[in-house]
Amino acid sequence: MTIYNVWYSTIKLSNKLKLYILKKLGSTEKIYNYCNSDQKVFDGELDENILKIKLLKSWDILKINTLIDLVKYNHIKVIDYFNQSYPIKLQNLEDAPSILYYKGNISKLNAPSVSIVGSRKASYYGRKVTDIVCRELSKKEVNIISGMAMGIDAFAHWGALKNNAYTCAILGSGIDVIYPKINKDLYYKILEKGCIISEYPPGTRPYAYNFPLRNRIISGLGDVLIVIEASEKSGTLITAGCALEQGKDVLAVPGSIFCDTSKGTNKLIKDGAYPLTSIEDIFHLINMNYNTINENESTALNIVEKKIYNILCSDPIHIDDLYKITNIDIKELYEVLFELQLKNQITCLSGNYYVRIANSI
Repeated sequence: MTIYNVWYSTIKLSNKLKLYILKKLGSTEKIYNYCNSDQKVFDGELDENILKIKLLKSWDILKINTLIDLVKYNHIKVIDYFNQSYPIKLQNLEDAPSILYYKGNISKLNAPSVSIVGSRKASYYGRKVTDIVCRELSKKEVNIISGMAMGIDAFAHWGALKNNAYTCAILGSGIDVIYPKINKDLYYKILEKGCIISEYPPGTRPYAYNFPLRNRIISGLGDVLIVIEASEKSGTLITAGCALEQGKDVLAVPGSIFCDTSKGTNKLIKDGAYPLTSIEDIFHLINMNYNTINENESTALNIVEKKIYNILCSDPIHIDDLYKITNIDIKELYEVLFELQLKNQITCLSGNYYVRIANSI
């Protein structure tokens, strides 16, 4: 079956059409046999003569054998849509990949999962929020899905690995092509406990047009999508669009209106995404219980947290006023407010107002 799966992955047709043909005929081998027969199966929906010619034109046995050699040499697994290892969550997509290449443990992808994406130019605030989110998700053994790009994606994978959680990276290149190269160590670390997936044949270079397509897989594998940081024209917003088309909830981390990497997330919130202001926001959407304070976890406040906590009271205070009063860098202020919510000391109200939780200390 591998030779037919590899062949089918090289065919230049839309994902929807390739999936439709595969579902209609049942296997890639049957598709190949169909091309070499007089069989008609599409009841006039497609010009079958043209389709067969196009499919057979892709049968380049030299190229296919070269790809199979790469698959064997790199210990890559190749599965089609009907394989029992194919992730169930992807099977719900109308444009699901017909063929997947993967390395690592793919079996855990059907467990609760959260997709995390964000800016390649991650700020300190974005990195810190990513670290906190991954830490808390890992405690509940929630999978972390991302795209192994620079910035937030990489921090999400590292956050999962640091906390001994399962993580899966979706590539916009062949699975044997590590991109960006700076993530070489991350690539091999993911393979130790997680999984790496691509719909592209081995050797495929990281062409720019591959990444918007792979984003539907990132959002498709998660039960929700979290956008940590994004500029107004960030490719991350394409992933958010994919999630919404798939009927998935999108959470966005609010940030300063003066920060370029928060303009995209703030716009998502304005357009209806859930603002991520506490860890409970995530667990509520994936229908899991979450205890903010663990018995063995210290809730002691550091100096800066104590300062902000003491300023807050039962009357809501807007973040702009907190910024003026404390004179703390706005990125650090958001980070500290997030930590205080995590420790169940304060809560965020609509409109970026904050209030102390009564009797929390």
